[in-house]
Amino acid sequence: MSDIQADSALLHRLLAEPRETEWLEFKRNNADPQEIGEYISALANSSALAEQPHGYVVWGVDDSSGDIVGTTFRPEATRKQQQDLEHWLTTQLKPRVPFRFRAVDHNGLRAVILEISPAPSSPVSFKGVEYIRVGSHKKKLAEHPEHERRLWRVFDKQPFEEGLALDHLRIEDVVSLLDYPAYFSQSQTPLPENRSQVIEAMQAAGLAIDDVANGWSITNLGGLLFCKKFDRSSSLSRKALRVIKYRGTSRVETIREQVGDRGYAAGFDGLIQYVMEQMEDSEVIESGIRRSVNQIPELVLRELIANALIHQDFSLHGTGPMVEVFNDRVEITNPGRPLIPQERFVDSTPLSRNEHLARAARLMGISEERGSGWDKVALTVEVNQLPAPIVEVTEWATRVVVFTSRRLDQLDKHDRIRAVYLHACLRHVLREYVTNSSVRSRFGLPATASASVTASRLIKDAVEAGVIAVYDPLAGTRAMKYVPIWAAPDRVGRDDVSSFA
Repeated sequence: MSDIQADSALLHRLLAEPRETEWLEFKRNNADPQEIGEYISALANSSALAEQPHGYVVWGVDDSSGDIVGTTFRPEATRKQQQDLEHWLTTQLKPRVPFRFRAVDHNGLRAVILEISPAPSSPVSFKGVEYIRVGSHKKKLAEHPEHERRLWRVFDKQPFEEGLALDHLRIEDVVSLLDYPAYFSQSQTPLPENRSQVIEAMQAAGLAIDDVANGWSITNLGGLLFCKKFDRSSSLSRKALRVIKYRGTSRVETIREQVGDRGYAAGFDGLIQYVMEQMEDSEVIESGIRRSVNQIPELVLRELIANALIHQDFSLHGTGPMVEVFNDRVEITNPGRPLIPQERFVDSTPLSRNEHLARAARLMGISEERGSGWDKVALTVEVNQLPAPIVEVTEWATRVVVFTSRRLDQLDKHDRIRAVYLHACLRHVLREYVTNSSVRSRFGLPATASASVTASRLIKDAVEAGVIAVYDPLAGTRAMKYVPIWAAPDRVGRDDVSSFA
């Protein structure tokens, strides 16, 4: 079906509605930009509330009879404050919701359809005011608290992954826009022999859906995982991962910046390889042979980057995941605060705000839903005797900082306490305890009297900081064992770990 035919079919479907609704408004020629912006807010919110795929304003229709009468409104020729109408409207919306104008010829009479996507995860405001449709009337949302409560319940119910990244597509568009060979390869499924089987598999996996009236759509899940170009979709354009390489240890000088343009699953291996290439290798000599090794193991970066992509908060707009590479560390940031306390990343039961994405990523081999990712990170950090990662939680984001190798005497007190705490968490997961011997092993200390004193001092600092505790106070000095503070026999079930980051 051509675009002209699709537009004409859409117009006929809208005209078949018996009256204006919460998600449909008819107009003749009223083209005031302020009012159009208010209608975008109202119809975006109302279509979300009514669980409609879009909201619509149709110009050129008599709202009393529903007959086509034609319109003189031309959005492409309308300007506001020396700006094109669409651009001006977009700058006044928060969050920015996709919309588009479509001109339709109906028996020689001109009609214009404004198609508006539903509010994705929070009410859409225009110039700071949120609107809603009450029946066929536009009202301020704040004046109708029951509608607002219902709207927020809709947002809580509908996962971001089920939203539409691109719509009004043909089957050939879906196949062209999604990297379907990558899907079949990563799901270890034979590549189908024809296009109909490909699209059937895409639909079964929730990557694409068929709307009889509006054609095919690519879901946010499909776009996030397998799109060929993130910038094709307004809802996903800021969700591409940015990788920035800096000179030295500060953000003063940027060497290069790369924004990923492929879906997370389709481009994950290439992304990890690119990040690894940005780090400076170190040289080691084994059996007389000099070779280069990565300063931060690939497994650590894979797990942490996968976590950042999968557990980001998609309700936050204008921001996306980012990897920053410095000479001495890599910082991985994702939008949103974690759902579990940062001190319990290693041992907690897995919890994801994006369950569909997490499940699909597991099936694609990108991550696991068992919550073992941080266990692997902690173990790999210890095996390579790297500093413990730092987890920083701000109002809007979560950042994990992983460091290149440092000697014990290069770590400050906070670094050492954090390392002992992470060591205790990992030992607890393995059903083991922190001991003087285990701490020596963690920091690569020899089995000497002086090293034992050093290990005892490291343990003492962590106990005084309130992050680990003695497991059995009655045990002798040589048999003393320690656990994370929340696992102490008198603290089980309490979440009062002191902050030490």
